[in-house]
Amino acid sequence: MRFSIASSLLSITLAATTSFAEDWPQWRGAARDGISPETGLLSSWPEAGPPLVWKSRGLGVGYSTVTISRGRIFTLGASKDTEYVYALDVETGKTLWRAKSGRHYRNNRGDGPRGAPTVDGNRVYALGGRGDLTVLDVATGKVHWSVNLLERFGGRNISWGISESPLVLGDRVLANAGGSNASIVALDKDDGTVLWQSERDEAGYSSAVVATIRGVRQAVFFTGERVVGISVDDGTLLWHYRRVSNRTANVATPIVRGNFVFVSSDYGTGCALLEIKGGRAGMTVREVYFNREMKNHHSSSVLVDGTLYGYSSRNLTALDFETGERLWRDRSVGKGSLIYADGHLYVFGEKGVMGLVVATREGYREKGRFEVPRSNRPSWSHPVIANGKLYLRDQDTLYSYDIAR
Repeated sequence: MRFSIASSLLSITLAATTSFAEDWPQWRGAARDGISPETGLLSSWPEAGPPLVWKSRGLGVGYSTVTISRGRIFTLGASKDTEYVYALDVETGKTLWRAKSGRHYRNNRGDGPRGAPTVDGNRVYALGGRGDLTVLDVATGKVHWSVNLLERFGGRNISWGISESPLVLGDRVLANAGGSNASIVALDKDDGTVLWQSERDEAGYSSAVVATIRGVRQAVFFTGERVVGISVDDGTLLWHYRRVSNRTANVATPIVRGNFVFVSSDYGTGCALLEIKGGRAGMTVREVYFNREMKNHHSSSVLVDGTLYGYSSRNLTALDFETGERLWRDRSVGKGSLIYADGHLYVFGEKGVMGLVVATREGYREKGRFEVPRSNRPSWSHPVIANGKLYLRDQDTLYSYDIAR
């Protein structure tokens, strides 16, 4: 009997570990690349779409995308004069806790917070539309510390509100605060102490990625003015590139592969592939190509087997990563956002149409679509896949769909 109980406990432990193996703990997933490693997902959908597991209301207004870690869903929303961080149960969609995280951001293109929370260990880091960075306990929602980045570092809010998702690395959290001599800052993740501050750029709407390029660990930011590589250790500017910045709204997250960085923006601008050369003694940038075949607006591209898939303004587009050659373009579900999993693109149109598309260089092949009930605002929260479920948020409502075979 003792052996049987021990075996059962071991099985439960392993099952729990497996069930959380494919979490989505931060913006664009674990690697911030919009790619889920999950397999065993549906390769086509019935006419009505995959089965709805649950629908949860009460998240308030805003465009925050959800993140998922160890059985909990995290997102931000606003109600009355306050922004909140929410924790929901993944199995039922029920709210586990709600905690105040800042003042309600208001804008004529839609109120509320924009960024996705970042989960790191037993804490969740959330950045609101007015620049309020709040660090909370994952289990209880207790606030450990908070600071308004704009007030602390002398920045000003940008036209459509701070939209960044915080980047947590080791003992620090990095953000684009947009202050004079404090555009990009690193704070101690335990208490908010300033570790370093760097540059003078206005804040962008983009969220950063971390990479080791030519042996140097760095954070790649797309600020309001340019793309920069910043030393994670001390904030030193390693390299920069301006041509792809449109000076209106730089939104897309950069994509790094080896020594190459891809970045894109809309408003008539385009995309660039950059080769980072040199090393610790000094880095330079070589422009491999610049063209207008991929113009990411509010969403970012994904890179799969040498092909970039993304929204070039309103059209879903496939682009060769190395050459910048356009392979195909299709109106698909309309302008929207996308992620990748198990050979397919999950494309979510801002008018509430969700589509499943084969990720192939050969042409557009759709394998199903369905429509999500929508508010009177565009669906700008991006889709998320975790542990065999697809999550779609539209303002106050979050949907969970079963996409496992």
